[in-house]
Amino acid sequence: MTPVQTFTAPGLTNAHLAFATKWIASIFQILGYAATAFGATPLNIYFFLVGLIGWLMVGVLWKDRAIMLIHVVALGAMLVGLASS
Repeated sequence: MTPVQTFTAPGLTNAHLAFATKWIASIFQILGYAATAFGATPLNIYFFLVGLIGWLMVGVLWKDRAIMLIHVVALGAMLVGLASS
């Protein structure tokens, strides 16, 4: 099996990219919860989608299959929900 190559800007490591992405994704997740609490639909879904995709990227960067699995399942469920509404 060949290793997965990642491409980052010079001086930017996967650790730096993962650190920034997880915090940005977490902020979007929190915004999604807040938007849900205030009844701001469909804005809440869009916030959640950005957060989910961000955390999925973190899972890929960390090669963490558990994080990838939960966020792929959540992303799939949200996309099916959006398509059916």
